[in-house]
Amino acid sequence: MPSPETETKVPAVPNVPNVPKMRASHVHFHYGSFKALHDVSLEFPANQVTALIGPSGCGKSTFLRSLNRIHETLHGTKIEGEITLDGEDVLKMDVTSLRRRVGMVFQRPNPFPKSIFENVAYGVRVNGLASKAELPNIVEKSLRRAALWDEVRDKLNDSAHALSGGQQQRLCIARGLAVDPEVLLLDEPCSALDPIATAKIEDLLVGLREQCTIVIVTHNMQQAARVADNTGFFLLGRLIEHDRTDVIFKNPARKETEDYITGRFG
Repeated sequence: MPSPETETKVPAVPNVPNVPKMRASHVHFHYGSFKALHDVSLEFPANQVTALIGPSGCGKSTFLRSLNRIHETLHGTKIEGEITLDGEDVLKMDVTSLRRRVGMVFQRPNPFPKSIFENVAYGVRVNGLASKAELPNIVEKSLRRAALWDEVRDKLNDSAHALSGGQQQRLCIARGLAVDPEVLLLDEPCSALDPIATAKIEDLLVGLREQCTIVIVTHNMQQAARVADNTGFFLLGRLIEHDRTDVIFKNPARKETEDYITGRFG
């Protein structure tokens, strides 16, 4: 059974109804002739953190990117099945509106070559969500939500590229939060960060679930155990098992899941 190292205490779940914010039903995904996802169905409860785990190439990042149709930036992709956001068909929504409601933070920090202030304000400006006079308050609020305000409040006009890697990743989270997304997708957001920066991101995610629904792809078993309320295990393009995080790590139903989280493969 799972080793003691993975039995990290799972954070308490907020006192909110267990209502799916997003739902994927029988999703199949193709890159040209290659089928990357096979019949994946998964629900994401509102105001909870769901972690997607599995070995490299198992389809978890592909699935994550399908949730706000980032895959459409790649030529030759095809998706089948249904994905809904509050019951609305994601595949039929206006994509700009969808990506405002379902934000994305990528594996490596990707701040724009602009000031810290302009990075956070960018999405609000292009979507016409606030007046110029309102922007300073929105930027401050977003940086506070991303636990970065105290570190950058006196250098908002400095280049975002002058920040450390961990600070840049929190800036990207602040940029995503500025448009008040309902769902935040994170694709291995800590893989390029040191342990101190990783801990700050993890603390941030636990707090943010009170404000939005979070889905995170991670290779770090301990990280999934620390931050996620629910966990789904992917293997060879299929969702093998999904359940409460404590169940997945302490009493998985499938042998493939147990073998992966105990390090027998992957």
